[in-house]
Amino acid sequence: MSNAADVKPLPDKAWIFRTYAGHSTAQESNALYRKNLAKGQTGLSIAFDLPTQTGYDSDHPLARGEVGKVGVPICHLGDMRSLFEQIPLDAMNTSMTINATAAWLLALYIALADEQGVARDKLQGTTQNDIIKEYLSRGTYVFPPTPSLRLTTDVILFTTKEVPKWNPINVCSYHLQEAGATPVQELAFALASCR
Repeated sequence: MSNAADVKPLPDKAWIFRTYAGHSTAQESNALYRKNLAKGQTGLSIAFDLPTQTGYDSDHPLARGEVGKVGVPICHLGDMRSLFEQIPLDAMNTSMTINATAAWLLALYIALADEQGVARDKLQGTTQNDIIKEYLSRGTYVFPPTPSLRLTTDVILFTTKEVPKWNPINVCSYHLQEAGATPVQELAFALASCR
């Protein structure tokens, strides 16, 4: 049992204000991010296009017609450089709404931080990394369940050791209702995913 003397006050820090955004190209998305940051936004929430979410490069035939439609296309480190040009990663809290390819996108983000000379223990943000949601409702998985769960776990273990201020998973049950679940079922599946 703790007493009042053991309770430490929270630091005086504003809430993180992020807008979920990303579109057309890394360059266009960067311009939007810098504009929003200049207006007082305090973090970034990256929306990736469907080819990126499912592991396809923008020039792959199956990506045709989907590149940059519902988010920003990121295929390689050069795209990540363009996305974060003039945005210092050590001053940013970045959320990446990405699941099946979370390990790759986080790896590119960390590689960019390494290039910027930002220590990994200074990086702050979140990868959604909720592959269960993709099997239950969205369908944007890349690998079968067992290797996919292993990748999710590997991201969690890696960030715990290498990027300690990073939130390696964000369980998101929102899409379950769109797939036909009742609110009670949505909550039950979300809680079961956290086990």
